[in-house]
Amino acid sequence: MSSKILKSRIQLKVRFSECDPLQIVWHGNYLKYFEEGREDFCIQHGISYLDMKKHAYATPIVKSNCEHKSPLEYGDTFEVETSFQPVDAAKLVFTYKIFKKAKLVCVGETTQVFLNESRELVLINPPFFLDWKKKMGLI
Repeated sequence: MSSKILKSRIQLKVRFSECDPLQIVWHGNYLKYFEEGREDFCIQHGISYLDMKKHAYATPIVKSNCEHKSPLEYGDTFEVETSFQPVDAAKLVFTYKIFKKAKLVCVGETTQVFLNESRELVLINPPFFLDWKKKMGLI
């Protein structure tokens, strides 16, 4: 597997509805920020959820983790850096770094698997996914 890492960055702003009564971002919203980053990554790099659906696959998250370093607050502007981690197995692994200005405020990771139309786990990389990896120089 290649050591090449594909990345994207998206800028977001904390909305009032994402905060607790102290105007600090509620911890569960960080996973939503990861999703924003992941969706942006996939669109930028040509492997969107719609592409997967077109090939009759769903890619549910089976594992996620999030480590908070510093809080985000109402009105903060921040960036989500999303990186695709190439692995040999039939899964998608993304890592995330959230920055406010240059300060790291959160890190995390998600793992997604492939399900076919019958919602059965697919253990072999789908052909379209292998083609994408080749196109991106990952294999």
